[in-house]
Amino acid sequence: MSIRFGTSGWRAIIADDFTFDNVRLVTKAICSYLKTKDAGSGRTFIVGHDSRFMGETFTNVAAEIAARKGFRVLRCSGPTPTPTISHAIRSNGAAGGMNFTASHNPPEYQGIKFSTADGAPALPEVTRQIEDGVANKVSTEDSSGGEITDFDPCPRYLDDLKTKIRFDVIAKAGGRYAYDPLWGTGRGYLNRVLTNHGLDVETLHDWRDVTFGGQPPEPGEEHVGDLKKLVVEKGLTLGLATDGDGDRFGIIDANGEFITPNQLIALLTDYLVESRGWTLGVGRSVATSHQVDRVAKARGIRLYETPVGFKYLGELIIKDEIILGGEESAGLSIRGHYPEKDGILACLLAAEAVAARGASLTEQLGELFKRDGKLESGRIGVKLTPDVADKLRDKLEQGPTVIGGRRIENINRIDGVKFLFENNAWMLMRPSGTEPMVRIYAESESKQELEEILEQGRRYLLG
Repeated sequence: MSIRFGTSGWRAIIADDFTFDNVRLVTKAICSYLKTKDAGSGRTFIVGHDSRFMGETFTNVAAEIAARKGFRVLRCSGPTPTPTISHAIRSNGAAGGMNFTASHNPPEYQGIKFSTADGAPALPEVTRQIEDGVANKVSTEDSSGGEITDFDPCPRYLDDLKTKIRFDVIAKAGGRYAYDPLWGTGRGYLNRVLTNHGLDVETLHDWRDVTFGGQPPEPGEEHVGDLKKLVVEKGLTLGLATDGDGDRFGIIDANGEFITPNQLIALLTDYLVESRGWTLGVGRSVATSHQVDRVAKARGIRLYETPVGFKYLGELIIKDEIILGGEESAGLSIRGHYPEKDGILACLLAAEAVAARGASLTEQLGELFKRDGKLESGRIGVKLTPDVADKLRDKLEQGPTVIGGRRIENINRIDGVKFLFENNAWMLMRPSGTEPMVRIYAESESKQELEEILEQGRRYLLG
């Protein structure tokens, strides 16, 4: 098979393409890449896993290979969030790290996320070298100096969060929270840090289930029904959720309303400018709501647009050019944090905003929309069959002037193809980097027009 890294690592179905042989190939290729970057013997390498099936076993295989190649391997004890591994890489001066996770994908998937020495997801120029190494079955010679040490990265990660989140503000406001880790790695992280600050937290699905309750561990609205029910029934302040490896977030407001990632990214951008006094720019992916653009304009800060994939926003965080980087797929990080999306951080910032402003997220969004106007965002997926793949390639090359009777004012090809219409509406088509799917995103000032644009996009793609 051909192993390819997508938007966020390599993912495949367990026992189909995700096999021990392929894990060995990928691990050896990563070690070989690091050796070419003068990692040298004795350099630290972090290895961890999420709560998926066989995670510990795959981790042990990778750790043993890296140790034989001369790396001092820190093997995470227990399921570990990807942002925690990012922190461990940076705080231990590691050459890099890998987490065995398929993130929000269905339970039959496993995967590998590889992060470089800066704690950021590996960029395409890096993963291409690893892919070539896999294809050519490259492997450096074994060397001395390697060892495996088990360690718990949780305490230092939670301590670091204290420097980013105003827990005193949250604690003073009080409130009662519910948290749903969706059987993933956030268990013992988000609930622990809140209870450590004297807050009342009720945790759902607080045990390991490698089937994730028979659903993808994705904190989208369709998967957090239990959380919404609990928040409404008990009159809680917020419902918080994270995905399988803790890098994506889901938020339920006190009234039971699901706060979309697009909405939270815009709201937190506004809140950070207000509360921190930061005047740097804000970054969003090409698929993320232009509501962020409106906040940037209102607050007088610069807007950066990137391809899809948090690695691009991570670069802006490393360069200290943005106060927040966000993606509509529920990825977010902030200035001074790691160049990796962090769902735990995002949930805590939502709690801080509610506590500091003394208003629910729905109320805060109401004020924001009153100032900036409201945009409606949505997306649909079309299964990526060979026929659809051919049609997509054709559509990406075309330059139409009208779609569905709407005149196209501009075409953006930063990632996929994005048609910018009149009246602040737009539509984006691009292949998913994590699933065999073509994503069609759209935005408009009305829900009716949004639905029309999405359907017209589907017809345009398949026509």
